[in-house]
Amino acid sequence: MSKPDSKLDKYAQRDRLGLWGTGDNEVVGSLSGFTRLLDKRYSKGLAFTHEERQQLGIHGMLPYVVREPSEQVEHCRALLARLDQDLDKYMYLISLSERNERLFYNVLSSDIAYMMPLVYTPTVGLACQRYSLIHQNAKGMFISIKDKGHIYDVLKNWPETDVRAIVVTDGERILGLGDLGANGMGIPVGKLSLYTALAGIKPSQCLPITLDVGTNTESILEDPLYIGLRERRATGDLYDEFIDEFMHACVRRFGQNCLIQFEDFANANAFRLLSKYRDSFCTFNDDIQGTASVAVAGLLASLKIKKTQLKDNTLLFLGAGEAALGIANLCLMAMKVEGLTEEEAKARIWLVDSRGVITRDRPKGGLTEHKLHFAQLHEPIDTLAEAVRKVRPNVLIGAAAQGGAFNQEILELMADINETPIIFALSNPTSKAECTAEEAYTYTKGRCIFASGSPFAPVTYNNKKFYPGQGNNSYIFPGVALGVLCAGMLNIPEQVFLVAAERLAELVSKDDLAKGSLYPPLSSIVSCSMAIAERIVEYAYKNGLATVRPEPVNKLAFIKAQMYDLDYPRSVPATYKM
Repeated sequence: MSKPDSKLDKYAQRDRLGLWGTGDNEVVGSLSGFTRLLDKRYSKGLAFTHEERQQLGIHGMLPYVVREPSEQVEHCRALLARLDQDLDKYMYLISLSERNERLFYNVLSSDIAYMMPLVYTPTVGLACQRYSLIHQNAKGMFISIKDKGHIYDVLKNWPETDVRAIVVTDGERILGLGDLGANGMGIPVGKLSLYTALAGIKPSQCLPITLDVGTNTESILEDPLYIGLRERRATGDLYDEFIDEFMHACVRRFGQNCLIQFEDFANANAFRLLSKYRDSFCTFNDDIQGTASVAVAGLLASLKIKKTQLKDNTLLFLGAGEAALGIANLCLMAMKVEGLTEEEAKARIWLVDSRGVITRDRPKGGLTEHKLHFAQLHEPIDTLAEAVRKVRPNVLIGAAAQGGAFNQEILELMADINETPIIFALSNPTSKAECTAEEAYTYTKGRCIFASGSPFAPVTYNNKKFYPGQGNNSYIFPGVALGVLCAGMLNIPEQVFLVAAERLAELVSKDDLAKGSLYPPLSSIVSCSMAIAERIVEYAYKNGLATVRPEPVNKLAFIKAQMYDLDYPRSVPATYKM
């Protein structure tokens, strides 16, 4: 190697040869300046300083201006404001995440309340419906049933080895939209964006996966743009063997403490797979357990207003699928903690499915094992309205994706029975919500305590302004994941989700409750995630579930030290001088 003519030449030569380091301690194998310009993980865009541009050999590849990160965020916000359709905003943000990773997360963090609905519910539902049309960049992994027998080899193709968190779907029950097949990839991508934005889990440690086992939706199979496998869904032993191979391949590739979050599987598969893997893998199902946790947190917060305990209330659910049964099971656990026996707690939990109230001897049948767990000894009740009249619930929870099911009659009945009825319309997306916030406050004459799964604008009724809380799983799953990963937990007991619910309810202030919100402001959700993670880490060490040693004395400081840094890293060695 010839002697360079100047320090700049020396730096450029180091870069071309892949030699980096401090002083004379050079290390082989780092990135070229051009790669840093184009690689989403290292790119700074116009935030590269003139010195960095010269030292990295990218001078002239960018316009002259150097922008501060805050100016970049404002520029992105201005571009978003020019777009009228939420789907276009979603596509812009996803594109930004592929160009400049840190800028993307800084934009999300600049206004969580505004940005979160654009990258997740409700916009992600529309994005999934049109995913084949809008798909542009490689994002995550698609593992098809055709890969059965070779899943580990497929996972080896993923360039990152330190994967800590996987969100996986098979696309069969995307939100309330049904079987979208490979188009369901928008869900794992969106969830993991929130892992980073809301809990600081490093993007390089996150892997979205779609298990493509086909789809039974005719319109998708006939779509000429469809990106997935054009076959009917695999079922039975073939499906189970495929899932089992996937689970073991993940552990073999990424380790036993790699968190695997199941998302939007059909009801029967969701419960079955959770039961099968929960004790031997680090796994949870967000539709069952995350939804349950955020709903119970809202209930616990609402009871601060009513000054009662959960055990003092009767709960009526519209729906008996993953979400409703998950919430019911966690309510059962919470009531037992409050002193009830299991049978006493079950007597306070009623569920309505498509065939009416779930009772032990109902003539219409349709009772699965999970529904039978909450079957009441009562004469048949066929409709929701009849159930409200006969059961006389204090709490009405919608989790059946039946838009408008809480109609004027139902809401007025709840107001007749209760001075302060609790109404939760939790179904997503917005079109599937059982009622709107305006309908809830109007038909209960402003007396209800309301929460929803999708965001609703503030409502003014009788000169009082209400700010409905959004019972979004995003309050729970990022913090749970952060706590589990920081403690190195190898499995996730159900108690973790009650711990998370109780901690979230504690974070709801008197001011939040006074204005009608059962959850902290979305702007504080990162702090919520850290608080939940801290409580879970404490729980893990107290119960012998943590594998990270030694136990950190200051757990919150330990958690913060693991989190993703939104600031751009230095692009050149700090000790090198021009």
